[in-house]
Amino acid sequence: MMSIRPPHHRRIARLRSALAGATAAGLLVGLAALPAQAEDGAEETLGTVARTVGHAHYQPGPCPRTADPIPELAKARCGTLTVPEKRAGYGHERRKITLGVAIIRAATTRERAPDPIVWFAGGPGDDAVSEIPMAVAGGLNRDRDVIFMSQRGTYSADPALTCPNIDQFNADALDLVFGAPSTGRLHVEATRECRERLVGLGADLSAYNGTESAADYADLRKALGIKKWNVFGISYGTDLALQYMRLHPEGIRSVGIDGVLPPSLAGGAVTWKAAREGFDGLFEACAEQPVCNTRYPNLKATFERLVVELEAHPVTTTVAVPGHPAPVKVVLDGGVLVNWLASATHVAAGVPRSIDELAHGNPQRIAEQWAGGKLSPQAIGRTSHGLAYGIFCSEWTPFESQDDVIRAGRRLFPSFPRSVLANAPFLTWLHDDCRAWDVPPAPRSVRDVTRSDIPTLVLSGGFDAQTAPSNGPYAARTLSRSTEVTVPYVAHVVFADSSCAQSITRSFFNAPTAPNTGCLAGLRPPRFEIAP
Repeated sequence: MMSIRPPHHRRIARLRSALAGATAAGLLVGLAALPAQAEDGAEETLGTVARTVGHAHYQPGPCPRTADPIPELAKARCGTLTVPEKRAGYGHERRKITLGVAIIRAATTRERAPDPIVWFAGGPGDDAVSEIPMAVAGGLNRDRDVIFMSQRGTYSADPALTCPNIDQFNADALDLVFGAPSTGRLHVEATRECRERLVGLGADLSAYNGTESAADYADLRKALGIKKWNVFGISYGTDLALQYMRLHPEGIRSVGIDGVLPPSLAGGAVTWKAAREGFDGLFEACAEQPVCNTRYPNLKATFERLVVELEAHPVTTTVAVPGHPAPVKVVLDGGVLVNWLASATHVAAGVPRSIDELAHGNPQRIAEQWAGGKLSPQAIGRTSHGLAYGIFCSEWTPFESQDDVIRAGRRLFPSFPRSVLANAPFLTWLHDDCRAWDVPPAPRSVRDVTRSDIPTLVLSGGFDAQTAPSNGPYAARTLSRSTEVTVPYVAHVVFADSSCAQSITRSFFNAPTAPNTGCLAGLRPPRFEIAP
């Protein structure tokens, strides 16, 4: 394993709030691609040939449905992969599901590389097709075709296990106390309502998990006739990529993982670790800039004091949100403040000022950002809660108790009250929701560490508060031919925001054992906003 850390590396973190909103930045998809090399040695244009392999069938056809226009699909090759909903325990009449496939052609006008890249989306529950603009903006398709397939249950799959009622509850709950037991009961009611609706549609909720998704991608490679391909996974997609490497290593040339979540750690405890590392990194970055430190001294202590105070005495305010003519009522308690910061590290430059304004009685900036995220059109009806809970409730919560989560949080944030520690960032009311979701636990092997000699690029962001920067070295220690890189001053999913990370990623797929990381030396911290 090779580990690369630039000078003055800082473990800082953030959650990418709208991965699907990345723009193409003028990168063209390019001209017609050259033929792909099929498994049998014959040349064919990737994605244009119908093929059945075992119980999986690929059929060329229209491009998948999308919630927003994706211009890149105009020149894409598309189709569907049909697979069993559940591979084990059923006879010949197994229920089938279909997964949308889109292949973005290499942009190069020269001979493209013969081994495509397959993209594993985050979430869990995000739709891969919606992340095409991000991949193209980062030049991932510069030399290779890039394949996007909707994970089972996501927006462009059939069935799509979305739960708009849960998203709407999260928006409507802005005026409720975030960590109150009464709010938790309402959240679980929304979860149970969605479960009943999806079961009524015939979905076997126990079939929506990482093990089945990994098998879907193994089937896709064979059904497309690909001998070797590369894998690139972001956020939750790194968990899936590590499972895929362990369960289906054949046919993988190389793997890139960005915003690393090892399956052996996934859950609330490691999410609290991510928050600690991310928050501290941002606070340290401010403290190391004399102007920021002078204007916002003791930022860490101020933030943690505010969490305790707001949890005891929540603050209510109203804000204006674009697209909503009436003022929106927002309640800020300690749990909201923690979750806000875990998201806001992707706009790190404004964080010290926002915390300082809150400390001086002005909650508007934080309340506006919090409400804007919950009320965004992108927040309603797009996430597959069916897949997310299928993973959370079979692969995470059976192997980590609520007390485990609280103990981990208390070790890292000893001043926080129990009501805050019980809900790790982004995983609010998770154990209660999983009792309502009621799917069986996965085999314990789902938590096994991935050991592999497949060349792997392990990317972390110094400002990542969702998947701990230290997760990268943890995963890389059992990947014998890995290159572990931490990109400083960048939040969750560095490929989305950092031209340096994009350059490293492209160079890795061209030379998987010797990526060019020289751009790291020139990176500088953000210039923090300084209020008058």
